[in-house]
Amino acid sequence: MMYATRLRGDPGETYRAVDVASRAGGASPHELIMMLYEDLLRELRVAALATEKRDYATKSAKLTKALAILFALEAGLDFNAGGEVAETLSRFYRGARETIMRASLDHDPALLLDVAANVSEIADSWRMIGQRG
Repeated sequence: MMYATRLRGDPGETYRAVDVASRAGGASPHELIMMLYEDLLRELRVAALATEKRDYATKSAKLTKALAILFALEAGLDFNAGGEVAETLSRFYRGARETIMRASLDHDPALLLDVAANVSEIADSWRMIGQRG
């Protein structure tokens, strides 16, 4: 029998994997995007802190996840229905990835926090759209 998650050596990691899978399973498309924004913000903030502490293994792992989330967000854009908004978000996601790469190479947590601040603004707008609809 196949399971969506497998038990790991770290019970906390297993719990988080199960929690994410259960939250995503019942979420609307709008809620899924909100979850991605929240996860992206968390990864960026932890990466910035890890950079400050010179914990480069954690920084690398968190930035890898952040980049994957940005790719997922961009892949989910509907350019036919979204028009100029989709184009703008696509440019933002590409720019955010470039800034993350620069921050990683330069070990600059401030750049990561700048990206997080911009993502936070988009996430807040996305949240407000959900409250209207």
